[in-house]
Amino acid sequence: MPQKILSLQTRGQGLYEFTDQIAAFVRSADIESGLLTVFVRHTSCSLLIQENADPDVRTDLNGFFRRLVPPSSDPSMRWIVHTMEGPDDMPAHIKAALTQVSIGIPVMDGRLVLGTWQGIYLFEHRESPHRREVVLHLGN
Repeated sequence: MPQKILSLQTRGQGLYEFTDQIAAFVRSADIESGLLTVFVRHTSCSLLIQENADPDVRTDLNGFFRRLVPPSSDPSMRWIVHTMEGPDDMPAHIKAALTQVSIGIPVMDGRLVLGTWQGIYLFEHRESPHRREVVLHLGN
């Protein structure tokens, strides 16, 4: 079964689309039908399938999560204990717990079965740049 580890560089918090890299992997696997599992090997980022047509969607999602889980330096987050790696670390873990680190996407006719406006994103929850590893596994 085809497998691959992608390395994605982030520039800080935000949504990073990598649908094209995943689609290229599926095409190269030469499998007509199956299930692609996408898994991120980290606890302070996550994966999303989300609209990729209007960049305002990404802006609004980032704003929502910043308001929902502010940095631990925010007075509303005084209850946070894990601050060793900075004020964005524990909030990043919380955001990852609220989202997902693994998604499954059907493959039909050798292509991802995504909706017209759907893209696959790495959702970086840390402020500083990180190199993230995403594992792709295609089974039939």
